[in-house]
Amino acid sequence: MSLTRRAAVLGAAGAAVGSVTGFTRPAAHPARPFGRYGSPAGRRDDRTLYVDPQGRGDHTTVQAAVAATPDNPAEGWTLVLAAAVYRETVAVGAAKTGLTLLGATCDAADTVIVYDHANGTPKPDGSGPYGTSGSATTTVQADGFTARDLTFANDWLRADHPEITGTQAVALKAMGDRAAFHDCRFLGHQDTLYADTPARTTIARQYFHRCYAEGDVDFVFGRATAVFDSCHFRTLNRTDLASAPYGFVFAPSTAGPTPYGYLVVRSHITSAAPDGFYRLARPWVPSSDTTAVPMLTVRDSLLGPGINASEPYANMSASYPWQSQRFREYRNSGPGAAIPVPASRPQLTAGEAAAQTPADWFGDWAPWQKCR
Repeated sequence: MSLTRRAAVLGAAGAAVGSVTGFTRPAAHPARPFGRYGSPAGRRDDRTLYVDPQGRGDHTTVQAAVAATPDNPAEGWTLVLAAAVYRETVAVGAAKTGLTLLGATCDAADTVIVYDHANGTPKPDGSGPYGTSGSATTTVQADGFTARDLTFANDWLRADHPEITGTQAVALKAMGDRAAFHDCRFLGHQDTLYADTPARTTIARQYFHRCYAEGDVDFVFGRATAVFDSCHFRTLNRTDLASAPYGFVFAPSTAGPTPYGYLVVRSHITSAAPDGFYRLARPWVPSSDTTAVPMLTVRDSLLGPGINASEPYANMSASYPWQSQRFREYRNSGPGAAIPVPASRPQLTAGEAAAQTPADWFGDWAPWQKCR
C-alpha cells in the first residue's frame, strides 16, 4: 500500500526530505516549546500569543489564536507556534491586519499546518464541493501578513480518492497586500500555492523569500504581484500518467491592467520526475476574467533537467496562446534553461531586465530589508 501523506504526518520514518510524503515528525517538545520567542509566563509583549496542542500556550489551535486577536489593530499581533502538526484549516480574515505567524524552532519542517480538502471534496452540509479556493488549508485575506519558519500543506491524494475529479488541493491561498513568507514550505500536488488577489481590480504584493514549494499541476498560480526570491521549486513524480507532460510549475493569471505578475529571481527548480517531463509555465486566463494577460519573468535562476528546454511553455486554452502573454526569461542557467528553439524562449534584453526587479514589482514596500 502506498504511503499517504497523512501517515507521513504522523511520523513515517525514512521519507525523502522535501517530499510531500515526507513531513518531519516534530522533535520531542523541549522544556522551552516556544524557543527564543518567550512563553505565556515570559511574554515578549502583550500582542504575542502562544499556540501549542499540548496546552502549554494560550491556545491549542492556530485558528483559535487567530480569532483571539483584535480586528484592525493599531499594531500587529504575533502568534508563536510550538513544533507540532496542526491538522486544521486556518482562515485569516481581512480584518486581521498586520498578523505574524512564527514557527518556534526556526525550522519550517517542525511546524506544519495541514488539511486534506480538494476541489471536489463534498462539504459535510451537502451544499456541494469545496471548490479550488475552498480547498485551501490556510487562507490569508489580511494585508500586512507575515509567516516565518512554517510548513503549509495539503495532504489530499488522488490515489486515495479515485471518485473525485476535482483534484486541485491548495495548501495556502494568499490574497492580502504586503504579505511576506520567509523560510516557509508549501507542500501539495495540484495547485499547491495560490498567490492571488481579492479582486480583479486589486493589486496584492506578496514576497516569498528562501521558500520551498512542490507539486505537479500548476502548483504556483494566481494573479498576485509576487516575487519569489531565492526559492526552491520541486516537481514531483507521477505514477498515474504514462507520458509527459506531468505538469507545470507556474500558472499566472495576472489581470490585464496590472503591471506586474510573477517574478522568479535567484531561484532553482529541481525534479523527482524524468528529465523533460515538466513545463515551466502555462497562462491561466480564467472564465471570470477573459481580459487577463498572465505575466511571468524567470531570471538569474537555475532550471534543472526536469524542465523541457525545447518546449518550456504550453497553452491552457488555445484561445489564449502563451505567445500572447507576458512570459520572459533572463540569464537563467542549467539544462532546463537551454535555448534549442529561440522562438520558444522569449528573453529580456539587458535594458528590459534592469526594469524587472523586486523593487520595480513592489514600489515603496521593501520586505527584503526585514530578512534576517
